[in-house]
Amino acid sequence: MRLRGVGRRYGLGGPWVLRGVDLEVPPGSLTRVEGRNGSGKSTLLRLLAGIDAPSTGRITGRPATAYVPERFPAELPFSALGYLTHLGRIHGLSRAAAVRGAGEWLERFGADGYAGTPLAELSKGTSQKIAVAQALLAAPGLLVLDEAWTGLDQAARGVLDAAVAERVADGGAVVFVDHDPRRLAGAPARVLRVAETRLVPVDTEAPGTAVPPGREPAPR
Repeated sequence: MRLRGVGRRYGLGGPWVLRGVDLEVPPGSLTRVEGRNGSGKSTLLRLLAGIDAPSTGRITGRPATAYVPERFPAELPFSALGYLTHLGRIHGLSRAAAVRGAGEWLERFGADGYAGTPLAELSKGTSQKIAVAQALLAAPGLLVLDEAWTGLDQAARGVLDAAVAERVADGGAVVFVDHDPRRLAGAPARVLRVAETRLVPVDTEAPGTAVPPGREPAPR
C-alpha cells in the first residue's frame, strides 16, 4: 500500500491536518504512529483505513482492511453476536464462517457470556472487545488500530497483543496508535511521528529522535 503526496483538510478553506505524506505500508509490517493530541494521528489512520479520502495525493494498493476506531458506536441495534456476524459478512465471510469466527473471538476475549446482549447494554470494556473482535474476524491484510487497547482489561490487552503478532507473522500489516509508549515495545516496529502536518520517521535507537532527511530507516 502506498501514499503519495497525500494531504487532508476539512472544508475547502480549512487548515491542513496532513500534507505531503509519502508512505509505504508493506505486508508483514508493524507501524506505530505517534504525535501530540490533535496532531492528525487519527486522520492518518482514517485515510489508511479508507474511512476518509485524501484532499490531495493518491492512495494505492490498499488490501482488505479492518479498522478499530477511537470510539465505538454502541448505539447500533444489534446483539454482540449479531453485530460480529453482520460485520463478518461485510468482510466477505460466509454466514457460517462469520458465526463461527464471532464465537471464537468472543470466547478468546472472555466475552462469550455477552453474545446475546444488545450493544447498548454492554459496559465500555466489553464494547471495546467487540470493536476489536470485528476487526480481527476476517484476518485482514491491513489492520488499523486507533487506541484499540483503551478500555480493555489486562487479559484482553494481552489477547490483542497476541493477535497483532499473529497478523504480522501471517503477512498482514498493522498500523496503530496507543497512548502507552510501552505498547508492543518488544516487537520490531517502524515508528512515525505526525508533527506540523508532516509524517516524520523516528529513530528507534534513540527514542523520541526524528531521523534526519536522507537517513530514514527502510520499512520492515
